Amino acid sequence: MIPRPVEDRLAKLRSFLPTLGVDAVFVSNLVNIRYLTGHSAEDAWLLVTSRKVFYITDFRYYELVSKALKGRAIEVVKFGDSLFGTVIELAVGGKAKVLGFEENHLTYYQFGRLKSFAGNKIKLKGLSGAIEALRAVKAQAELLAIREAIKVNLRGFAFIGKFIKPGISERDILYNFQDFIKQEQVEFAFPPIVASGPNSAYPHARVTERKLRASEPVLLDFGVEKNGYKSDLTRMFFLGKMPDSFKKSLLAIRGAQEAAFQKIRPGVPAKVVDATAREYLEKHGLARYFGHSLGHGVGLDTHEMPRLSTKSGDDLLENMVVTIEPGVYFPGRYGVRLEEMVLITKNGCEVLSGYRDNGSL
Repeated sequence: MIPRPVEDRLAKLRSFLPTLGVDAVFVSNLVNIRYLTGHSAEDAWLLVTSRKVFYITDFRYYELVSKALKGRAIEVVKFGDSLFGTVIELAVGGKAKVLGFEENHLTYYQFGRLKSFAGNKIKLKGLSGAIEALRAVKAQAELLAIREAIKVNLRGFAFIGKFIKPGISERDILYNFQDFIKQEQVEFAFPPIVASGPNSAYPHARVTERKLRASEPVLLDFGVEKNGYKSDLTRMFFLGKMPDSFKKSLLAIRGAQEAAFQKIRPGVPAKVVDATAREYLEKHGLARYFGHSLGHGVGLDTHEMPRLSTKSGDDLLENMVVTIEPGVYFPGRYGVRLEEMVLITKNGCEVLSGYRDNGSL
């Protein structure tokens, strides 16, 4: 029998098929496949119809997948000459007339192959973000995994704070992060950002050999993956006495973040929360230095739905987990960004990452 969370996810997707205007869905994104089946593998595809679920792979993984999914209501299929031919054959055999596919996760060449095999047998319909929308609202087991990842993340900042001092290089800090990851037996969710002094003015700065100096900031942005789920946090450190200009920026960023927290609740458009943070920064003359979106969902992927930006069409829902990360950047001088992870609750939000005493600002 399929573990309950997976069974629920598949049932929910099936219930959405009429709303999506399709009879079956061809899933090609590996993270979405893992979400729907509870199993992760390379070279895997999924076909979900109203009655059956087919996990499609090749001979290299067929035996392993069959063993992993044994006892579940998922049929493992080994494709031969053509993956797309197999998909169309299974869909048509299941009486599907319209096949949905993940248009954001197929290459132009792959779509051409799928269309060629579909011919006049079945109609194709591109779907964008259908499964990602299901993933955006987290179940309790997912929230527990995210909380565990955040705990490790916070320990990482406390660990690395001991090494933040003049003379150590950004790359040395990265090596210390790597030591921490090994000790915790987890994985990085993404390549860490270690940016000191003027490098902190680059939102996605690359780690360099630059050595930390007195009277300058250090921006650390890193996350971990634990049990498949991710965390994503940013902390600032300052070496020495902060100048008034930096202190002003830091306080404004924290204020913008707090204003966003107060605005968050189910039903609020994500772009409204983004606008709230920008309006706060505008009052402090800093909005023009805030060039990226306010935040994003986090789960099996570091960046997933919803997106909190000026153009977002997403609405916030209970049990979504998002980042709130306002930042201002002054080229050639410094940047300031603070990032917390937030759970949207029935009446507001919970800051999952809290404010830990780890030496950061």
